[in-house]
Amino acid sequence: MPDTGRTVPRLTLATKVTLLRFLGIPVFVLMMVYYTLGLREGAADERYRVMALVTFLAVALTDALDGYLARSRGEITQLGRILDPLADKTLLLAAIIMLTRPSLPALHPQIPVWFALAVISRDALLVLGAFVVHHLNSHVEVRPRWSGKLATVLQMGTVLWVLADAPARPFPWLAGAAAVLTVVAGGQYILDGIRQIEHSHRAPPLARA
Repeated sequence: MPDTGRTVPRLTLATKVTLLRFLGIPVFVLMMVYYTLGLREGAADERYRVMALVTFLAVALTDALDGYLARSRGEITQLGRILDPLADKTLLLAAIIMLTRPSLPALHPQIPVWFALAVISRDALLVLGAFVVHHLNSHVEVRPRWSGKLATVLQMGTVLWVLADAPARPFPWLAGAAAVLTVVAGGQYILDGIRQIEHSHRAPPLARA
């Protein structure tokens, strides 16, 4: 068979770790379903909550592992750039939705509805904005922002606070700080998108003969 010279895409070790992180998300959701069903019936099995906490921590902490593997092995790929933050977002959204249960007062503390709306609305707006920028610019450049990274850390801290059944008194301050950083980061990403659109619409200078 003739050699076409075409490079065959392969899964790097870092990408394989990221895919394993995705497999942990349905396990987390299942543990939370069993736990909240027990709360609803007044006979919650705390083992499900602990397993959900451990699974969440495992998926969250391996984010650093796949990033380290990609950098140390020189295997940073476009697929990895997409899957890595997608794993974080999927885990966080699943956790926030599962832990926002106004109809289940036995879950205490629980994530406020306004917090869930802030995170979900921000992420939905960013996905929509990425499609718009890609349609108008044929390219989307996402620059990591300190506010976005800090918002993600605080969001995970908020989820872990609930899963760990920590004291409820300081919880509103943590959730409030996470929500503020989420909105700030969303605003910065929106401004970045607007700048990319404006840059793409600037007419290039005419070449002189």
